[in-house]
Amino acid sequence: MTGQAAERDLSPHNLSVKTSLEEEIERAESIPSRVPSVCDDTSSELQRVAALDPHGGNSRNSFQRSGAISRLVSLVVRLREWAHRSLIEEEERPDSFLERFRGPELRTAPSRISNTQPDANGNNAKGIFRKKWNVFVVSPSDDAYYRWLFVIAAAVLYNWFLVVARGCFDKLQVGNYVCWLVLDYLCDLVYIMDTCVRLRTGYLEQGLLVKDHAKLRDSYVRTLQFKLDLLSILPTDLVYFATGIHTPQLRFNRLLRFPRMFEFFDRTETRTNYPNIFRICNLVLYILIIIHWNACIYYAISKSLGFGSDTWVFPNISKPEYSSLTRSYVYCLYWSTLTLTTIGEMPAPVRDEEYLFVVFDFLVGVLIFATIVGNVGSMIANMNATRAEFQARIDAIKHYMHFRKVNRELETRVIKWFDYLWTNKKAVDEQEVLKNLPNKLRAEIAINVHLETLKKVRIFQDCEAGLLVELVLKLRPQVFSPGDYICRKGDIGKEMYIIKEGKLAVVADDGVTQYALLTSGSCFGEISILNIKGSKMGNRRTANICSLGYSDLFCLSKDDLMEAVTEYPNAKTLLEERGREILIKEGLLDENAESGGLQKEDTEEKVERLESSLDTLQTRFSRLLSEYTHTQQRLKQRITLLERRLNQTDCGADANDVDAGSEKGQIEGQKSPASH
Repeated sequence: MTGQAAERDLSPHNLSVKTSLEEEIERAESIPSRVPSVCDDTSSELQRVAALDPHGGNSRNSFQRSGAISRLVSLVVRLREWAHRSLIEEEERPDSFLERFRGPELRTAPSRISNTQPDANGNNAKGIFRKKWNVFVVSPSDDAYYRWLFVIAAAVLYNWFLVVARGCFDKLQVGNYVCWLVLDYLCDLVYIMDTCVRLRTGYLEQGLLVKDHAKLRDSYVRTLQFKLDLLSILPTDLVYFATGIHTPQLRFNRLLRFPRMFEFFDRTETRTNYPNIFRICNLVLYILIIIHWNACIYYAISKSLGFGSDTWVFPNISKPEYSSLTRSYVYCLYWSTLTLTTIGEMPAPVRDEEYLFVVFDFLVGVLIFATIVGNVGSMIANMNATRAEFQARIDAIKHYMHFRKVNRELETRVIKWFDYLWTNKKAVDEQEVLKNLPNKLRAEIAINVHLETLKKVRIFQDCEAGLLVELVLKLRPQVFSPGDYICRKGDIGKEMYIIKEGKLAVVADDGVTQYALLTSGSCFGEISILNIKGSKMGNRRTANICSLGYSDLFCLSKDDLMEAVTEYPNAKTLLEERGREILIKEGLLDENAESGGLQKEDTEEKVERLESSLDTLQTRFSRLLSEYTHTQQRLKQRITLLERRLNQTDCGADANDVDAGSEKGQIEGQKSPASH
C-alpha cells in the first residue's frame, strides 16, 4: 500500500518532469526561429534567459528532488541557446561607421529556382537540381575554386612522385598494388571532375563574369590546356588486360595535368602573407622532383644494363645490404643529389650510354645550381629590402649629424626615434605602399586599419562619406618623441592633429603644470586653422601641447582641410561651431567681430589662387592657340587642293572645246569639195 501510494505520488511528478522537458525542447527549437535584434545586448539576453524559467523561485531544493536532472538539462539548453544567439548577433551586427562609408552592398538577385513549387507527387527535386546545375558557374576568384585547385594539385603531385617511382622500382609496385589501384582511380576521378569544373569556370569580359555555357566551353576547348587535359584522362589503363597491372608506365600520361599544379602555386603565392618563404619552399619542391626523377631514371638504367655489371650502375641486388626497397631508393637518391649538385665524387661511367647520361646530368646540375643561386639570392634580397632601405636612411642621418657636429644628446634622441619606428613596425611609408591603389580602396584600407581611432573623432562621426574619403586620404602619420612639443601657444597654426596612439598633455608655459590629458581619438589644433570669426587669437595656437611618451599622430594641413570642406558646407559649419564652443569656454571669442572664418582668405592665399587660375588660363589659351593654328593650316591646304582641282577641271574643259572646234572644221572642209 505504501509503495502504491508512493507510486501514485510520484507519477504526477514524473509526468510533470516529462512535460517540462518537452516544453524546454520546444522552447529551444522556437528560440532560433526568432530573428535576433541588433540592439539586444548581454543584459537583455540574460533577462530573456531568466524569463524562460517560471519556476525559478522554487529551485532551492530542486537538486534534492527527482526532477534535478531535468532542471540541469534545461539550464544547459538555455545557456547554450543564449551563447548561440549572442554569437549570431555578434557576427551579424554591422559596424555603422564602415557601413556609412561603404554604402549598400551589391546583392545578387534571387534565383527563380527558389520559387519553383513541387508537383502533386513532390517530384520536382530533380528539376530543381537540373536547373541549379544549368546555372552553375565557378568564379576563378572564389575560395571554393582555390580549394579545388589544392585537391587537383595533390593528385598531380601524387602522379609526379609515385607513378614514376613505381614504374622504376618493381618492389614498390608489387608490394602494395591494391592500394595503388585505389589511389590511381581516385586521382582519375579527380581529373574527370576537374575537366567538368574547367568547362564551368567563368572568365571576365568587360569586368563581368561570363556565365554563358557555350562561351565557356568554346573558350576552354580552344586552349592548349584542354588538349593536355584530354590526353591526361585517356584510358590507357585498358592495356592492363594485355600487359598486367604491374606496368604503371602506362599511366605516365597523367603527368600532363601539371598546369593546374602551377596555377595553384601561383594563386597561393598571391594569397599568402609570406610570399618569399613560399617561393623558397616551391623552389625546393621543384629541385626535389628533379632529383627524384633522376634517381628513378638511374635505377631504371641500372636495371636495363644489369645490376652490378660495372662500377657505375647500382650494385647487385642479390647482396643483402642492397636488396631492400628503402636502401635501393636512398642509394639512388644519394647518387642523384651528388651528381646534380656536383659536390661529390661518384664512380666514373664505363659505357657510352652511361657517359651520355652523366653528361646530361651535369648540364641539368649546372642549371639547377644557377637557378638556386639566383632565386635564393633574389629572395633574400627581397626579404631584407625593407631593412636595408631603413638602415640606409639611418646611416644617411648619422653621417649628416656627424658632419654637422650635432650634439650627442640630440643625436641619441634621433637614433632612439628611428629605433622606435623599427621596433614598432612603423618604418613603412604607407603612402608609398598604397600609391598604386585607387582612392576608394586606399581610403577603405586606411579606415579599416585606423578604425578604432577614427571612430572616436567627432568630425568623422558626423561627416558625409565623401568628405570622409577626402580627409582620410589627406592624413599624414607623424611620430613624436617624449618631451617633444607638438605646438606652442602663440605659434601660427597650419595643421590640425588627431591622436592615434599615445598620450599628450596640455601644459602651462613653464612646461610642468598640466591642464588636461589627451588620449587616443582626441583632435586638437583645428582652432588656429579655422580662423573663426571673433577669435582673439586669430590663426595662432591657444595652448601648449607636449608628448609624454612616443606618440603617433595624424596630421591634416590647413590647405588640405580647406580643399576638402569647400564642397561640404555642413562639415564646415560643424567645425566652426565646435571651435566657437571651445573659444567661448576659454573666453577667447569676441562675438561682436565679423572677420575670419573658413570662407575668408588671406591676401596671400587669394594671390596664390589667382596665380594658379592665371596659369591654368594661360595653359588653356596656349592649347587653343595651337589648335587654331593647326586648323588654319589644314584649311589652307584644303583650299589650295580645291583650287588645283578646279584649275585642272577648267583646263580640261577648254581642251575639249578646242578639240570639238577642230573636228567641226574638218567636217566642213570635207563637205565643200563634194559640193563642187
